[in-house]
Amino acid sequence: MSDQRLVARERLCNTRVMKDDIAPRSSRTQVRRRPQRGSYDRQSLYDVLDASWVGHLGLTGADGEPVVIPTTYVRIGNRAYVHGSSAARLLTTTVGRPLCLAVTLLDGLVLARSGFNHSMNYRSAVVFGVGLDVSEPREIEMVLDALVDRMSPGRSGQLRRPTGKELAATKLLAIDLTEASVKIRTGGPIDEPEDLTAAVWAGVVPVALVTGTPEPAADLCQPLPPPEVDLAIPLRDGAWV
Repeated sequence: MSDQRLVARERLCNTRVMKDDIAPRSSRTQVRRRPQRGSYDRQSLYDVLDASWVGHLGLTGADGEPVVIPTTYVRIGNRAYVHGSSAARLLTTTVGRPLCLAVTLLDGLVLARSGFNHSMNYRSAVVFGVGLDVSEPREIEMVLDALVDRMSPGRSGQLRRPTGKELAATKLLAIDLTEASVKIRTGGPIDEPEDLTAAVWAGVVPVALVTGTPEPAADLCQPLPPPEVDLAIPLRDGAWV
């Protein structure tokens, strides 16, 4: 990516980072079940969103029925951007309407000495808001670059720019991160005292998302080194780097 485009992206996304450090609570975001696991810290919200690749978007379809769809997204500043097709009626009809974005990361299987106390270690985030249309050309370019660079840092600068036809076939939906909560579980099993002497293994089986060996396309025109892929891209001042 050129220095000029990187500066423009950072300037735009940094203007959207809210000044407060704590995401405000609401009746919808208040964690009631195991409230000690809840967090309303803005950086915790960013960390969960930035570590995941797929979110689930909950909304009301044109027929009034509830719909949940898996979708790719990217966070820039204090907004999450959902990527889809302009032919998808669900996205085009959601502008200005309520929706919910849920993201979950599974970190471990918690095996206890009783079935009741089995659990999972996880990080999750739930965001409430309304669908915001993304139509400003500079913002569209920034988001599409960020989606590509999230897969492989710096890759957008190596590719040709999207054509008008490709842009017309793409729909971006934004959600402001102003009403959200995070819930996290860590640690081992919590067993009943009477179960601690049971002759059964207890503990945590870690779970992680990893990449495999890159597989080159069959029609690759010449031998080329595979790109770098980073499952957790760091942030600098709220901007993608």
